[in-house]
Amino acid sequence: MTEPLDPRTAGRRYVTACVLYWFPVGLAVSPLILLFTERGMSLATVAAFFVAHSVTAAVLELPTGGLSDVLGRRAVLAAAGLLNLAAFVLQGLGTAAWVLALGMALMGAGRALSSGPAEAWYVDTVQAHSGPDAELRTGLARGGTAVSAALAAGTLLGGALPWLLAQGGSAAGLSRATSGLVLPLSAPPLLGAVVVTGFVLYVLSALPEPPRPPSTLSSVLHGIPATIAEGVRLGGRDPLIRRVLLSAAAAGGALAALELLTPGRAASFTGAPESGAMLFAVLACAGFLCSGLGNHLAPLTARLAGSGERAVLAGLGAAASGLFLLGATAVAAGPLALGLAVLGYGLVYLGLGAAGPSQNDLLHRRVPSAGRATALSVQSLALQLAGALTGLLVGVLPSGPLPWLTGGAMLLAGALLWIRRGAPEVAKPTHLGAEGIERV
Repeated sequence: MTEPLDPRTAGRRYVTACVLYWFPVGLAVSPLILLFTERGMSLATVAAFFVAHSVTAAVLELPTGGLSDVLGRRAVLAAAGLLNLAAFVLQGLGTAAWVLALGMALMGAGRALSSGPAEAWYVDTVQAHSGPDAELRTGLARGGTAVSAALAAGTLLGGALPWLLAQGGSAAGLSRATSGLVLPLSAPPLLGAVVVTGFVLYVLSALPEPPRPPSTLSSVLHGIPATIAEGVRLGGRDPLIRRVLLSAAAAGGALAALELLTPGRAASFTGAPESGAMLFAVLACAGFLCSGLGNHLAPLTARLAGSGERAVLAGLGAAASGLFLLGATAVAAGPLALGLAVLGYGLVYLGLGAAGPSQNDLLHRRVPSAGRATALSVQSLALQLAGALTGLLVGVLPSGPLPWLTGGAMLLAGALLWIRRGAPEVAKPTHLGAEGIERV
């Protein structure tokens, strides 16, 4: 049997995998909507594309988490990369609505597949080398920092690349050479396809894991539902896991409010939609950087707070204060209001970034390897569903402070869950039921 990687090497490979996966996603953040409209799609059609992405990700979230626990982390991560590869190609070259919708649905499927396996691989590897009490928070924090940095860098490059290609007549030449198939706005997703190819090759070559028992199609189909059901029941049995899941839901609601309201807020500050879009792009990049900084500071926050649970309380409390600050300045104007709003925006991402690694450290110490990716998928699903419901609520609330304060109240409620200390951080994992593990 191959000796497991040491924690330092595992951490480096985990960070590299995070960067290679999320950098292409960042590349598509800035140009995607403009690319779709340039292809002749209406805003209603573009909205339907994003619904296709969200629905696909939500429907597949739990089944794909169970798939990772049954088949292995590496195979599922590689499949996520291949789905993203197809999605980027379809987005970059597609001209028909159904092709672009398929590309968004494939990206949603890739997002569901990627939710958990890389982190589960890192935790499995470190615990196989150093035992169940191995220190996890620092590595998880570095992974979170890498994700944020990759998204920030990708967002900036994805916004700059079409502009650079459009200079000096390059856009017209590119369009003529490809019969209009490739536009300057197509360059970021096509570059993303190249990078994600490297991600797939890296995952297959650099993320070893012990062989799993041979699986037939029948055993996979039987094992996944049992693992999913047990993953859902975890939150009902374990108060600490329940708090992690409820905190994820609070964060999802807050982020939905922030992402829906910020573009309009930016346009109102600048006075024009074009300049507002530019301000929003800068804010999005700054948000990713603040999230990365929060991840980087997570181990220090836990040490200063005295425990991971108090660190979660502090992080969610800081994020809630940021949304309350945005709500307090919602009807104000002028440089001071803009400065306070930017400060509040940064606080939301900084606080959530600082809380995330400590939450997941607590989660991994309570969940065994056989259900680890499923538990992460349950956490992701809680975030997504709460975000979708909050988005609907925010959409019908009157403009002004109330929508912002709604998101802030959700985060404050999530923070208050951590005031009462529950079970100790280092505890025996909550075991999956017999049917959940035996069939896997």
